[in-house]
Amino acid sequence: MDIDALVGRINVLARKHKNEGLTEEEQKERSELREIYLNNIRRNFRQQLESIEWVDEDPNGTNLKH
Repeated sequence: MDIDALVGRINVLARKHKNEGLTEEEQKERSELREIYLNNIRRNFRQQLESIEWVDEDPNGTNLKH
């Protein structure tokens, strides 16, 4: 399931929960979809952090990478 479809389904279930309530099966689905979504966010954030390269300039004028 792509991210847009995932978010769309989560939103459908959220609206239904607000208006009429969810069945036990729908609550389980919502919980599973939320976990998938959060894991995706965590993975993407971790990849962004790992791609950051720190560079400092030392007093001699050379760049030091961390």
